Amino acid sequence: MIESWVIDDDSTAPVPSEVVRETLRTRVGREQLETWLTSSSGRSLAFVTNTERAMVVLFDGEDGEQHAVDPGARGSSEGFVLSNGQHDEYLDEDTVPIGEAFRLVEHIVSTGSWPADARWVVDR
Repeated sequence: MIESWVIDDDSTAPVPSEVVRETLRTRVGREQLETWLTSSSGRSLAFVTNTERAMVVLFDGEDGEQHAVDPGARGSSEGFVLSNGQHDEYLDEDTVPIGEAFRLVEHIVSTGSWPADARWVVDR
């Protein structure tokens, strides 16, 4: 079975991998800085951005929680606004540049896994 992904607050129609990058860009342009996707197999994918960097987290029952990292990045960034109005700040090493985040989400929606060259850690 091929896994499909739906944006939680958008519609019940699966979002094709070919358009997920542009869909995220549009949402960010509308100041929707938090997006959740749910897969047909029950996994969840979170994308939270401050428009420059993004946190990408894959919630997988078997492997726990995994998030993209940028090893060697220094400092922290503010401006990650959640849908409930909460403002977060994250270490830059726990986020990635937004262009990379778009690529990661597109790949996960397309294949179900991180790209081979992605850097990520398991949070247990």
